[in-house]
Amino acid sequence: MLERVAIYFKDNNAKTLDSVNRLIDEFHKRGIKIRIHQKIITPVTGPVWKIVEKAGKLSFSKELPNLVLSVGGDGTFLETVLNVKDMGIPIAGVNTGRMGFLANISADEIGKSIDMLCNNEYETIERCLLEISRPSGLFKESSSLALNEITIQKADMSMITINVFLDETHLNTYWADGLIVSTATGSTAYNLSVGGPILSPEDESIIISPIAPHNLTIRPIILSGKGIIRMIIEGRSSEYLATCDFRSKKLPFSEEVHIKRSGVKIKTVMLNGRDFYSTLRSKLMWGADFRN
Repeated sequence: MLERVAIYFKDNNAKTLDSVNRLIDEFHKRGIKIRIHQKIITPVTGPVWKIVEKAGKLSFSKELPNLVLSVGGDGTFLETVLNVKDMGIPIAGVNTGRMGFLANISADEIGKSIDMLCNNEYETIERCLLEISRPSGLFKESSSLALNEITIQKADMSMITINVFLDETHLNTYWADGLIVSTATGSTAYNLSVGGPILSPEDESIIISPIAPHNLTIRPIILSGKGIIRMIIEGRSSEYLATCDFRSKKLPFSEEVHIKRSGVKIKTVMLNGRDFYSTLRSKLMWGADFRN
């Protein structure tokens, strides 16, 4: 039963603010306590804002909410994950962005969706995270966890060479613009754009997909998710780019990167009557016939 919820959003555009206002109104009518978290707090006026707690970063020093709602696009959802990753709180996404694989509650269906949330008409899906274990503390201001993907990419115009090992076993040497190491969740993100396979979100496998490989026989590969993926990077310049979802940092070629499946999982909400495959059909327009 929902007693307390937290709402997180970043943008002050009209669509996002309208959705936040409707969420506040709907939850308040049902007697549910609400706390608003905004990345950059800006003055927002309106009668509904007088009945909620307000804060900046998603952090909870006392009572944990039963549910966190991320309002925005998938980028906002990824930031929400980083802030609640260790707390075991389910996350629901209200989509005011574009694609919305993670933020899968339509802004047009907020009233109906909140009824379903309050009536426990949903399931939680546990999703795996990836972690950069070396170099440690790569992103000092936040963790090195990724819900979607970790990438190794060239930092200039020159192609790079990436020697990949699974524990001590040599997997392959890639001559490419980079590599995408993706979770099942991230299989519908950057991985999808380079022709990588799609996995159902609860899958614990890891996908490695090359970005513009020099050898056209190189194809994406799915690994079990066990062990450590070790990468030794070489190139003509002095550095390469490592990314972790929306964070990035340049590293010297002397620095190896080690990636593993994290011991942390996050819980996401899927309302009853919806599923991952219906989302695929809708977002990717599978089965649509454009001949007429």
